[in-house]
Amino acid sequence: MNNDLQNTTTYCSLREIRQRKEALLHDIRKDNKQMGKLWKDLFAKPAKSNRKKGFSLASFMGTGMGVVDGALLAWKLYRKFKR
Repeated sequence: MNNDLQNTTTYCSLREIRQRKEALLHDIRKDNKQMGKLWKDLFAKPAKSNRKKGFSLASFMGTGMGVVDGALLAWKLYRKFKR
């Protein structure tokens, strides 16, 4: 049988309660700072690489597909509203 009262701490004065409260508050603030730092690191932008910003095959294909997609959309809209 599990007794929850065995794990509790008894306090004899208000000073002991106040010290425990301050210690817990300090630990909570420290954990909050650590979680904030981890959260920022999680969503931080990766460091820039030393690659040139020239034309690469991937950027060319991405731009080309964007242009083709835009042209198809324009053609569809033109045909739909052509009256």
